[in-house]
Amino acid sequence: MKPHLVVFTKAPVIGGAKSRLAAGIGKVPAWRVYRSMLARLTRALRDPRWTVALAVAPDRALGRRFPAAWPDDLPRAPQGGGDLGDRQARVFSRRAPTLVIGSDAPQVTRADIAAAFKALKAHDAVIGPAQDGGYWLLGLKARAPAGLFDGVRWSHTRTLSDLEARMRALGLTRIAHLRTLRDVDEAGDLRASAGR
Repeated sequence: MKPHLVVFTKAPVIGGAKSRLAAGIGKVPAWRVYRSMLARLTRALRDPRWTVALAVAPDRALGRRFPAAWPDDLPRAPQGGGDLGDRQARVFSRRAPTLVIGSDAPQVTRADIAAAFKALKAHDAVIGPAQDGGYWLLGLKARAPAGLFDGVRWSHTRTLSDLEARMRALGLTRIAHLRTLRDVDEAGDLRASAGR
């Protein structure tokens, strides 16, 4: 079975994603940025070495069509309810090895994904750290142990350190790290990303 990449995505509709970015640049420009980032990711990350699927939110958007951003040939599943930990736990309970990425880091490349899957051959987990204290990628070699995401503070400067502490507590001690990237969450992130 091929390794599996899951892209967490929100429906690319005006006002449906990137609310913090919209507060800085407006709803329509934020929608355009998000749609563009998502379209680039779904094109750029395909590779015959792994499968790609979308985990979409809200669940009611599952049957909607956004061909540029959600290509019709990519399998989709609803993210389901709960916080980010609950939603990731469902993905990581299904098959392995699996990587999860969001759609907030436009710099992610096919080489990053290949490096992550390569790291999982010798490690329990792989993480792509984000500059804001979170992460842009999480990969597990085996299915997630129960409680992996318990107590992780989401959208916090300690998100990554909370997760790594949980991993070690549950015996996932061999953790590889990829390069650090910047999520595009706010107007300043967009300017910094464009100026890199």
